[in-house]
Formats: sequence, structure tokens, C-alpha cells
Amino acid sequence: MSSSVEQRRPSPPRPSARPDRRPGRPADRRRGPRQAGSRLAGAGFLAPAVLFVGALLLLPFATTIHRSFFDDRRVSGFAGLDNYTLFLNDPTLVRSVQNTLMWVVGSVALPMVLGLAIAVLTHSGGWSRMARLLVVLPYALSGSAVAVVWNFVLTTDGAANQALRAFGLDSFAQGWLLEWPGNTLVMIIANTWQAAGVAVILFLVGLQTIPPETLEAAALDGAAGWRKFWYVVLPQLRTVSVIVVGTSLVGGLKSFDLIWVLTQGGPGRQSETLAVSMYQETFLALHPGAGAAVAVVLTAIVLLTSWLYLRRQLTPKGT
Repeated sequence: MSSSVEQRRPSPPRPSARPDRRPGRPADRRRGPRQAGSRLAGAGFLAPAVLFVGALLLLPFATTIHRSFFDDRRVSGFAGLDNYTLFLNDPTLVRSVQNTLMWVVGSVALPMVLGLAIAVLTHSGGWSRMARLLVVLPYALSGSAVAVVWNFVLTTDGAANQALRAFGLDSFAQGWLLEWPGNTLVMIIANTWQAAGVAVILFLVGLQTIPPETLEAAALDGAAGWRKFWYVVLPQLRTVSVIVVGTSLVGGLKSFDLIWVLTQGGPGRQSETLAVSMYQETFLALHPGAGAAVAVVLTAIVLLTSWLYLRRQLTPKGT
């Protein structure tokens, strides 16, 4: 009888193999101060950079936004949105917006297409290094130096018109920088001559990172020539294309030195972009309120277009 009772007694609980991780244990109390200390240390390392960026970028931008709501008198009074309505009423700023849009399209499409074509053609071959050097060399020059070179080409008695007359094409000779929209278009071409270099470099890096096994598999499947480039090579250059378009977009929107040296926004302020209009209104026309409004609008356009493009390109498909 006693043996049956002993068999019915419940066995004592076995000790758990894993330690109890419930909050309130000594280990958790020790881990909390360590985590807090590491976070404070990380914040201490980041604080100088955050303060530096805030002092040099965010504070001036906030001051510019504040200034755009005041008029241009020496003792400024609050003007509301009057400086922003100039984009609807001032023909100069309307033309400046048109030129900026032309620069955005031209400075993105032309360097990307030209840089990709040159990178693909010079990816292999004995003369590829010399060709790359000739294309990349203008990128090492400043915008002012590029403008001086193209001013020699595009003036009325410059190299372009002299070459046309030498071949008997006098009817095509013209004042390339004297009429709109031709002056804006030739300046976009001059900018492409310089900006294509960085596009070539980036696309060459992208081409070198494509696995050879992918190209061999495409060749075994019968893909060659244009089909191989369109369906195999180009999709693997998507990340590089995002970088090229992003840098070209920002560079085209804030282009100043090339335009200023070639035309100074003329004739009659017809070739101005928003970057040039900002300088004209602030420092030459002495309209700091209007110049601040132009700067705010230009910054908003840069941020908005960059965000829309990057959001579309970097979002995974199917999400």
C-alpha cells in the first residue's frame, strides 16, 4: 500500500536549463545601464557632426526661409507671400523656371545616354584607355574653365562659325549665345561635355561588377547584341543609373558658373536659371527678399525631384 502511494506522488519540478529572462532579474538590471551608456557614447560621437551640419546648412536655410517672407526695404516689413507671387507675375522669373526645366531634362538625359554609350563601347579594346581619358578629362576642369573654352567656340567670330564658313555653310553661322532658346541649348551641350565624364566612370564601375557567369548564361540562351544589353546588362546597372541621374539632376538645377561666364543670364536675362536669378535678385538688384524666395523654391525643387526619383527607383518591385 505504501509503495503505491509513493508511486502516485508527483515528481519534484526539474530545474530549468535556461535562466529566467523575466524583467527585474539582476542581469537585466546590469544590462540597462550598459545600453544607456553605449547610447550616450554614440550620441556624444555624433553630436559634433550634427552641430556642424546644423550650423553650416540648417541654420542658414532657416534664415533664408524667414527672410523670404519680408520685403526688400532696409527696415524690412512682413510681406507674406508677395515674394513668391513673383513666380506668377514676373516674366523674368517665369522664363527662369522654363530654363531650369530645360536644364533638368538636358543635364540628366544627355550625360546619362552619352556616358552609358561611351562606357559600353570602351569597356574592352586596346584604345579604350585613351578614349576614356579624353572623355573624363573635361570633368577635371572647373565650370569656369569649361565656360572659357566654349566661349572661344560659340562667340560670333568663334571656332564654330569659322568652321562652318570654311566648309561653305555660311547660312548656318549665327550668334549662338545671343538668342533664346538656342543659347540655353548650347550651354546644356557644353555642360554635357563636362558632366559626361563622371557618368562614364560610374558606368564603367558598374560594368566591371557584372558577374561573367551572367553574361555567359545569356550567351548560351542565344542573347546577343542589343537584346543582351537591354535584358541582361542594363538591368544590372540600375543602382549606378540612380547615382548618375541623381548627381546630374542636382548639378543641372544648381548650375551657375557656366551660365554666368558665357552669358551672365543674358541677353535681357533670357538665359537665366533659378540659380542665376537668385544671384541677380540678391546681389545685383538688391532684392534680398525675392532672392531668398528664389533660393527656397530652388531648394524645394531639388529636394522634391530627388525624393520622387529615388523613391521610385529604390523601392523594391512588387511592394
